[in-house]
Amino acid sequence: MVPREILDKVHRIEIQARRLVSDLFAGEYHSAFKGHGMQFAEVREYQPGDDVRTIDWNVTARAGGKPFVKVFDEERELTVLLVVDASASGAFGSGPRMKGEVSVEISALLAFSAIRNNDRAGLLIFTDDVEVFVPPKKGRRHVLRVIRELLYHRPRGRGTSIAAALETLDRVIARHAVVFVISDFLDTGYERAMQRAARRHDVIAVTVEDPRELELPDVGFVTFQDAETGEQVILDSGHAEARERFADMRCQAALQRSHAFRRLGVDEIRIDATGDHVEPLARFFQSRMSRN
Repeated sequence: MVPREILDKVHRIEIQARRLVSDLFAGEYHSAFKGHGMQFAEVREYQPGDDVRTIDWNVTARAGGKPFVKVFDEERELTVLLVVDASASGAFGSGPRMKGEVSVEISALLAFSAIRNNDRAGLLIFTDDVEVFVPPKKGRRHVLRVIRELLYHRPRGRGTSIAAALETLDRVIARHAVVFVISDFLDTGYERAMQRAARRHDVIAVTVEDPRELELPDVGFVTFQDAETGEQVILDSGHAEARERFADMRCQAALQRSHAFRRLGVDEIRIDATGDHVEPLARFFQSRMSRN
């Protein structure tokens, strides 16, 4: 049985997500992603300039030799897969919400955007291994199940393996999909797996980060513990040079990550976990609209 507390959270997230999708994302989402493949729509009479290869000879014969052509529409129905990082580093936040909570809210917005447009939505939760897979389906009840899984799941692992998640994706999703990888990307060695995934799917990296992870405050000696490995480091944040080195190291890591995504043909949405995550998503959809 799912605890009442979780069900109440699901209900609150649903109300918020449905309202935002209705107000902000419905048109943008629909226009941001192209369908995959073509489907037959109708036949109509041949017009000068039409491709003769589209002539429907059976209909033409029944019409006494007057040529008719097949008309195809882009197949709009999409498969959307949310690949969500549940590693221990998500249990950090210097604002009102932890990174993991922000990831759930983003996932809900994307899932409700998908079903609003009659697309299928699925879920893959990973740490250092894949822990949950919910195959893509349509409908409100299915999306509520996806949100329940995100809220109720208690991760078995603490580490992060984006490569393992993408390799599993390659095995379980055969057809083209729009794949949102939602993570803080505190991981290495996943570029080759992401490159393979990007060849088959439309992969978008949603980077959820907290500003406290990018800059140190001046608070004297601080003990840092890696949430995933347990390793501890003591640092004197009172030294401006130490703070500058830390900020520069994290800035360089973010730049290298973004450059790698561009090289692999992967779009990135950067989300500040302490701020508004709706505006970056809307900006991404609008930029996609201008490209299509």
